[in-house]
Formats: sequence, structure tokens, C-alpha cells
Amino acid sequence: MRVRKWQIELAGLLILLTSAFYVARWLLFPSDALRNEMLRFLVGDIAFLFLQVLLVTVFIDRVAQQRDREEMRQKLNMVVGAFFSEAGTALLGRLAVADSNLSEVRGDLVPRLSWKPTDYDSARHAFRAHDARVDLTSCDLGDLKQLLSAEKSYFLGLLGNQSLLEHERFSDLLWAVTHLAEELEVRPDLSNLPVPDAAHLKGDVRRAYVLLGEEWISYLQHLQTNYPYLFSLAVRTNPLDPEAQVTVTE
Repeated sequence: MRVRKWQIELAGLLILLTSAFYVARWLLFPSDALRNEMLRFLVGDIAFLFLQVLLVTVFIDRVAQQRDREEMRQKLNMVVGAFFSEAGTALLGRLAVADSNLSEVRGDLVPRLSWKPTDYDSARHAFRAHDARVDLTSCDLGDLKQLLSAEKSYFLGLLGNQSLLEHERFSDLLWAVTHLAEELEVRPDLSNLPVPDAAHLKGDVRRAYVLLGEEWISYLQHLQTNYPYLFSLAVRTNPLDPEAQVTVTE
């Protein structure tokens, strides 16, 4: 951590004032008894200084770090929320239709108000563990290319956000989505891909899809805890639930 000039000057001033007051006390109270008392308190103060340093560095600093981490977590959640509002939800919906095995775990991916953290853990595990078989013929690659091209600058802007350095998983997601955008962008014709090239694209789509789905589930958990009204809308527009409908029926 860089020490600034004003900090050095302040430290020097405080040390000078402390020394001046001790000298003044020594001169104003020449009695040996008073001077002995002064030395006794000085030694006691120095002894307590070590305990004070311990309290500040171990306990108070830990509380401050915990507060800073919580503030950073809130900022990250805001960035993730903006991502899904801007493009993430629509992108997940377009990729989910290409997963021919999604029906095997759909029941585990529809959150309810009664869900607990363990339910979200189970949902993430179920989505991660299921064999996501990507069928490019079920996915409109032209529409996907158009969406990703329109949002590419937005994704790159998010990658420049220093706050995301603390969120490795979301950074991996942004890189995977940006890479998929670039792969589609450099292919002028997506209607007649060679088999090896189609297999390559499947891998890129699957990578982005799996990371996106896991982050979506975590995002829903955050909404349920902090923003129930946003959680309600997110569930009613859940791209992993084919029966989701935005209209409130109950």
C-alpha cells in the first residue's frame, strides 16, 4: 500500500506533539515521585499499545473487510442484474432451445418462493451435471449472431469493470459469451456449416450455455432474498421453463 506525503507529515506532527507534551510534563513536575509515576504510566501505555494494535488489526480490520466485501458483493449483484436485464435472459432462452436434454432437469430449474439455499445448490448441481446436448438445428444461429453482435460492446464493457475481478465465474461467463459472438461474427454463412465446424460451434455454445444457466440460478437466489418483486417477474419469464408465462394467474 502506497504511503502518501500527507500521511508521513501527519505522523511526524503527532510524534512531535507527543514528545513535546512529555518533555513539558517532565519539566513542569520535577518531583522524583511524579517523574516515577510518569514513567510508570508511560511504560503502561506502551504495553497497552501492542494490545491496541492487535484489536485494530485483527478484530476491527476484519469487520471493515467484511463490510467492504458485502459492499462489493452488492455492486457485483447490480452488474449481474443489469447483464440479465440487458441481454442475459434473452440469450439464455435462445441457447436453451438447443439443449435436447433440458427436459430431464426442467423440474429442478423452476424456483418457488419456498426455496431455500439448499434448493438452489441442488438446482445448480442438477443443471451442471446434466448432459447438455446442443442441437444447432434447433437454434436460430442467425438470430443468435444478431443478438450477440448487437451486445458485444456491452459485454466487453462489463469485462473492463474492475469489480468483476472478484467474480471469477461471471468473468468466465462474459469471456465465453464474447468468444461465441466472435465465432459467429466471422462466419458469413451459418446455414451450411461443415461437420467439424458445426462440432466446434457446439462446444462454444455449450460452454456459454452452461455458465449462463448456473449464473441465472444464482441470480434468482439473489432476487428472492433481496428483491421479491423482481424475483416474481424473473420466475414468470424463466427461459429454462417452457411453461412460464408473464401473466399472473393466481
